[in-house]
Amino acid sequence: MDPLPYLPGLSPAEPGPLSRFIPPLEQGVAAAWLARHHIPPGTWLLDPFGFAPQLAIEAARSGYRVLVTANNPITRFLLEMAAMPPAENDFTAALAALDVSKKGAERIEMHIQSFYLTRCDKCEREIQAESFLWRREEGQPFARIYKCPHCDDAGERPVKAADIDRAREIAASDGLHRSRALERVASIQDDYREYAEEAIKHYLPRPLVVLTTLINRMEALNLSERRRQALTALLLIACDAGNTLWGHPMERPRPKQLHIPAVFREQNLWMMLANRLVTWIETGANVTLVDWPSKVDESGGICLFEGRLSQLAHQVRRQIPISAVLTSLPRPNQAFWTLCALWSGWLWGREAVEPYKAALRRRRYDWTWSATALHSAFSHLFGLLPPGTAVFGLLPEPEPPFLTSALTAAEAAGFDLKGLAMRTGGDPIQILWESGEHLQRVTHKPVVEEARQSVVDHLLSRGEPAPYLHLHAAALIDLASKRALRDKGQEIEQALRSTNSLIQNALRDDTLFEHYSTGASVETGVWGLKPSRGMMDHPSDEPLADRVELAIANYLQNNSECIFLELEDKLYPLFPGLLTPSQGLLQAVLGSYALREGSLWVMREEDAAKRRAEAMEEMTRVIETVGKRLELSIRVHERFVLWEEKKQLVRAFYILGSALLSRAINEIPYRPDQVVLVIPGGRAALAAYKSQRDPALDKRLGPYRLVKYRLLRAIAQVPVLTRETFEEQLQSDPIEQSRGQLMMF
Repeated sequence: MDPLPYLPGLSPAEPGPLSRFIPPLEQGVAAAWLARHHIPPGTWLLDPFGFAPQLAIEAARSGYRVLVTANNPITRFLLEMAAMPPAENDFTAALAALDVSKKGAERIEMHIQSFYLTRCDKCEREIQAESFLWRREEGQPFARIYKCPHCDDAGERPVKAADIDRAREIAASDGLHRSRALERVASIQDDYREYAEEAIKHYLPRPLVVLTTLINRMEALNLSERRRQALTALLLIACDAGNTLWGHPMERPRPKQLHIPAVFREQNLWMMLANRLVTWIETGANVTLVDWPSKVDESGGICLFEGRLSQLAHQVRRQIPISAVLTSLPRPNQAFWTLCALWSGWLWGREAVEPYKAALRRRRYDWTWSATALHSAFSHLFGLLPPGTAVFGLLPEPEPPFLTSALTAAEAAGFDLKGLAMRTGGDPIQILWESGEHLQRVTHKPVVEEARQSVVDHLLSRGEPAPYLHLHAAALIDLASKRALRDKGQEIEQALRSTNSLIQNALRDDTLFEHYSTGASVETGVWGLKPSRGMMDHPSDEPLADRVELAIANYLQNNSECIFLELEDKLYPLFPGLLTPSQGLLQAVLGSYALREGSLWVMREEDAAKRRAEAMEEMTRVIETVGKRLELSIRVHERFVLWEEKKQLVRAFYILGSALLSRAINEIPYRPDQVVLVIPGGRAALAAYKSQRDPALDKRLGPYRLVKYRLLRAIAQVPVLTRETFEEQLQSDPIEQSRGQLMMF
């Protein structure tokens, strides 16, 4: 199969509602794939999972008709809101109506705000706390966070006795409100009641009182349909903000399990209602959306089916010609799926949660469960697609077993892998399948030697160490190309275990592989080939980082200004599949060769080809001058300036205009302790970054001395210079460490 170029996109300016659970996808990827795959606008697409609403929105805005099946009431609501959000005045009017509604004789706004009152440490006025901090094993808050509107005192402060008393007073009525919250999810006779009780334990008394009070108020209000929808959206944000999964500091930004952090934040839910209007307003798209069985016309839009694909497959075959499948594969998330069941009951009642109630029972989703569920969905999908139909899937937050589950499930259902592109472990993997022939498929038995060779081939093509996820993917691609991920009649669980074991066993060859890691797990650190294997003996194995630097430098010579997305779009086809460079590497190279001016990257004047050549010639003259002052013989040989004494080499200076350090080391015929690598000051941070991300390069660089142009220029100006002071001066300006937290791979 041909390597698949990674399609870049833009991170959304506003992450959107429930962003810690919804897949973190870049905007523009779906539209780019549809255009490059020549899918005609107006045709039908299918999203069989409905897990990422933004994919359907993007396709519909590009003029496609998208059929989405969504069994989760919350993701279904998110899609409805993203497609056809209420107007801003509907949100503000709905919130205003809630504000002025009464709890007894008191306005609901004042009633709820009273739950979060605290006193400023500085001016001692009564103010609203933004949040209270709790320790998991303690029954009261220990701190609060506030910003005083009167004296501007702000930050984290210890709680006062009144804060603890208020929390205890609210907790006194917890039983009544907890019972009401349970009744909205499962009746007392319901077998799922105990699971709902367990899930609701992740809500403290105060937020639960606030949520049940606000939901009751909403139901009593006489609102239009759009304003009720707007208020429901705001309360959904409060439902998420009210649980105990908000670590402090943010230790689990994307929780997967209902696990209470050691220290967590209890947030002011009234503040959340008022502050999160923008979340809904700025993420709306105004796309036509209808409920199945209604259809949208050829101008584009979304047709939403409430249920699973299996319930709809036979109708789709008869009524809708699917041109392609565009989807995000659901990553198991017990926390989100359980909370969705709670929120559905709270917002819409027990009837809404009924089809999704099973999510309450399951405490853990393993990868066997994931693969089995994916296989079921892919099997139904295979049955309704004609052979050769393209399936473009995004696999968010990738892990080796998640990728194994997805590829195994798809292959077992009859789909052929056509390409896979990966950037880093923090980015979605992009996968292209095609529906195969409706015939019995021949499978092959996996062989560890073949898996090992696929890993070796990837490392050779990369020219540098790689994370385990990339090696795992390389082996999976090879196995998928041979239809060797699952043997005929083999259980899914056994197939997953066999594949993962096979790949890990392939790496257990000390004569081939070097594991650069402080941990014992194969998934930690990075893997490279042993020096004896000789990565640099391979004709096309110049380190990926160096090839990326060359490509960007050449691009800037022809395009002195560019935006980052434009550069990604040009660069990724040159490094397809598993060789896609990280955004961190691109930024490190750009930061070395260009200056950022707003959204533009502008090439540095000194890095124009002519100017850089002149600077290298100048550096040759500087080194010659310094050598003569030290009474040494000077000889220029190819790219080296040699200092000699009595025909014996004293120093060899290798002058670079780049940070292609691996290439330089390969060309050096002299002892490392005799060599000085001379690089422009603008390359220092890039050189340090490369050394950080590549432990093999770092080890090779160890014996060499790197100095910047500016240091040698400064040494040349020293009035009194001896060989001893020269050696001291060489150590006075060390190579900078790369700044910031750039993604290594």
